[in-house]
Amino acid sequence: MTVLVFLDPAFPAGRVADASKPQLMATDLGVTRGDGVFESMLAVDGHPRKLAMHLERMASSAAALQLDFPSSALWEAAITTALAEFERDHSGVPAVVKLMLTRGPEGAGVPTAWVAASPVPDSTAKQREEGLDVLLLDRGYDSSVAERAPWLLLGSKTLSYAVNMAAIRFAKQHGADDVIFTSSDGKVLEGPTSTVVLAVVEDEIKTLLTPELESGILPGTTQSALFAAAENAGWQLGYGPLEPSHLMQADGVWLISSIRLLAPVKSVDGEPLPVSAELTAELSALVETVL
Repeated sequence: MTVLVFLDPAFPAGRVADASKPQLMATDLGVTRGDGVFESMLAVDGHPRKLAMHLERMASSAAALQLDFPSSALWEAAITTALAEFERDHSGVPAVVKLMLTRGPEGAGVPTAWVAASPVPDSTAKQREEGLDVLLLDRGYDSSVAERAPWLLLGSKTLSYAVNMAAIRFAKQHGADDVIFTSSDGKVLEGPTSTVVLAVVEDEIKTLLTPELESGILPGTTQSALFAAAENAGWQLGYGPLEPSHLMQADGVWLISSIRLLAPVKSVDGEPLPVSAELTAELSALVETVL
C-alpha cells in the first residue's frame, strides 16, 4: 500500500524500495533521537499540491536543525517517481506524500532522505463531513518562548512528534477527536497536526483569524493559501493573539491541514460551537482553488 523512494546519488530519479522490508539502519538518528524533519502533502491524480510551499517550509525546518537539505530538484524527481509507482496500483486515489529527512546513521555524517506515498485514510473525509470535537490542552510553554529559546525548535516540523501523538491519544481517550494546544499564558496555538482558523462575521464584513506565528506555531501551508484566496475574495484577515474565548465567540472554527483540508470544530471541551455549513462550503471552495 505504501511506495518508498529514497534519494540516492546513484539514482537521479530516486531509488524505489520495498516498503514491506526493513530499509533504515537501527542506528539512524531519525529513529534513535527523532533527529530530522518531514513534510506531508496531498497528491491528486498523481500531482502533489503546494509542492513549492512544502519544500520551502521543510528547508526552513532543516536549517533550524543545521541539517543538510537536498536540492528541490532531487526531491521533485523522487516525488515524481513515487507518484508514478503509486498511480500504477491506485489510479485516481488521492495520496499522502511524506518527505522524510534524518541526520542519518550515527557517525556516518550522511543524511537519510526518502519519499513515501500511501492512500489518504478514509477517516479524513469523515472528519471534514462530520466535524471535530476537540479538547484544549496546555502545551506547557508561554507564547513568547519561541523567541527566547530557539533551541526548542518551535515552529519547525521535526520528527519529534511523540507529544503531538500523545495529545491526540489523550483526546480520544476522553471522547474527543482532536486537540487545540494553548500556551501557559492562555493563548490559542495550533492543533497537533493542523492550524486553527476562525471566522467572524459582523455587519456583513467577514474576517478570518489565525494565531500569530510569533507564538511558536508551525506556519501552515494550507492556512496561508486559504488566507491569500480569502483576501482576494473580499475577506478581512487577522493574526492573533487569540484566546479560548475567541473560539467560543466565533461564527465558525476549523482545523486546517494539507491532508484533511478544512474540518469544522463542533465542540470545545464539551461546549458546542456553531457550525456554519455556508461558511464551511465557501472556505472549502476557496481551499480547492489554491491547491
